[in-house]
Amino acid sequence: MTKNCLVTGSSGLIGSEVAAFFHARDFAVHGVDNNQREAFFGPQGNTRWNQARLQETLPGFTHHELDIRDRAAVLKLVETLKPAVIIHTAAQPSHDLAASVPFDDFDVNAVGTLNLLEAARRHCPESPFIHMSTNKVYGDRPNTIALKELERRWDYADPQFAQGIPETFSIDQSKHSLFGASKVAGDVMVQEYGRYFGLPTCCLRGGCLTGPNHSGVELHGFLSYLVKCNLEGRQYKIYGYKGKQVRDNIHSVDVAGFMFEFYQAPGRARSITSAAARELLLHPGSLRDGQACTGKKQIHTYLDQARSGDHICYYSDLRKMRSHYPRWQLTRSLPQIFEEIVASWRQRMTAK
Repeated sequence: MTKNCLVTGSSGLIGSEVAAFFHARDFAVHGVDNNQREAFFGPQGNTRWNQARLQETLPGFTHHELDIRDRAAVLKLVETLKPAVIIHTAAQPSHDLAASVPFDDFDVNAVGTLNLLEAARRHCPESPFIHMSTNKVYGDRPNTIALKELERRWDYADPQFAQGIPETFSIDQSKHSLFGASKVAGDVMVQEYGRYFGLPTCCLRGGCLTGPNHSGVELHGFLSYLVKCNLEGRQYKIYGYKGKQVRDNIHSVDVAGFMFEFYQAPGRARSITSAAARELLLHPGSLRDGQACTGKKQIHTYLDQARSGDHICYYSDLRKMRSHYPRWQLTRSLPQIFEEIVASWRQRMTAK
């Protein structure tokens, strides 16, 4: 009998990639999405195009127009499907926006996660539950690590973090933003359902997740938004820290690949930093990579005021990830990521 895979946020970047990845491995994929990204970010955040793409290209995909805040509907859907795996990627993803919509932010990120966890506990407690958390659970504590200023970027001066931020890094005594706080609540609840009830759960504390199917906006999805600005000839804003911030980026297909590895060999209450470590670091100097792909000069401006609680330098220590799941590998380089995002935006702009 075909196994069911339940994906929340299925019209988003990670959710849509997961849907395609598991569908290719003979799962019947059930996607939950209600285009809430457009409600959060306006028309530029609309994800209906991605929903339509999944429905047109994946014969084993079923869309469910459902809000994860609707507890009764979530409980009923999970009871009906009894999925073999639940992959929870739905979220309010912007730490800037959260301050203006605190109830929506918490209800989606914390309460929505609880609704899914309890549905899993009641109706499919043996099925792996994979939660897309965030590195923002660490708040601004990474900024307390001693840094060294290089010509084009910051880097860690403390050799303890030469490989990046590990899962053991403290999430306490720091400014998280309301978004970070709501994601902490969801993250800890996922762990607790693993430890207290024995569910096979996993929190993936993603850094910058990217790929061609992102509806990037200024407040979320910066690499996709950067490429969009370049192609449209619009100004891109760099906020603070001398324009030398550092982020690691991971392609959505590599996130989906790890989720499949966890599905095949689940642990309990695992927290794993899922980003790209030192291999795929992006900093403002990497604007040139985007320009090389498009052939257009990037218009940009620098604002001295940094975003509140933003990381100066962040990249993840993947040693735990790789030791527990040695078959998992990064498959997309930074130039490949840029090329795919550029091609995707060009296709979408042509289709308008």
